[in-house]
Amino acid sequence: MSTRLALVGLALAAALFGGTFVVVKDALAAIPPMGFVAWRFLLASAALFLVARPSGTRVWRDGLVAGSLLFAGYAFQTAGLVTTTASNSGLITGLYVVFTPLLAGALVRRAPSWITLAGTALALVGLVLLTVEPPLRFERGDLLTLACAVAFAAHIVALSRLAPRHPVLPFTAVQLLVTAVAALGLAAVFEGLTLPPREVLWALLLTGVGVSVAAFALQVHAQRVVGPSRTAIVLAVEPVFAAAIGAVVLGERLDAAGWVGAAAIMAGIYLVLTLSPDDELLGAEAITEAH
Repeated sequence: MSTRLALVGLALAAALFGGTFVVVKDALAAIPPMGFVAWRFLLASAALFLVARPSGTRVWRDGLVAGSLLFAGYAFQTAGLVTTTASNSGLITGLYVVFTPLLAGALVRRAPSWITLAGTALALVGLVLLTVEPPLRFERGDLLTLACAVAFAAHIVALSRLAPRHPVLPFTAVQLLVTAVAALGLAAVFEGLTLPPREVLWALLLTGVGVSVAAFALQVHAQRVVGPSRTAIVLAVEPVFAAAIGAVVLGERLDAAGWVGAAAIMAGIYLVLTLSPDDELLGAEAITEAH
């Protein structure tokens, strides 16, 4: 694969990742959020287990840790999509990029660089402009999505320590299975677990197989050509795709403050990705496993 083709592949992966916000938002009209997460990741884990069988207790132990954080991210994100827009969800989820070096620094008790702090501050100002309703009130869905971004950042920090110990696909398969089982449990207790209705089957196939497996495999393959840093930068356009597809498909529109907020969030993300010290961007090679 040439560099140009790899970059095109990454842009396609970003578009697929961004499109999931619209697909999930639409599907949640017919299926409860934990039920959707459960069936989505059952399909995804089944597809990966066909090509990558995890072996040994260590991959299962580490996969349980990372998978629990991945589940938390998807649980918050999907529940948030019930009451927020696909555009907001994509943009707020993208904040995991700026939260990652902050959590990593806290873990090793090291202060973040001024660039990271500046990028974080800019992104948080954007968050306020994008989401706060008068009088200074956050919507519940936006707050849940913010918790999702923190969970995904914690997942990346965990991956930076755990992922190098294991082959990518088997380790990912365990995480997807953990996510599916945890979601099944919550769905059974709080929603009443049922088979997914026919009208959401395409959404489950697209997000479970087309995105969680196919787009991820495309990302991993292209990343070997262009490297982790450029991969993270290209894939950071995912929130832009989420907002654009939300506008085209769902008719979502941002007001003037929302557009300024969205621009500030993207500027903060790119500031952290392009100017922060390399050692603060731990897990850049895993920065998109939160999809």
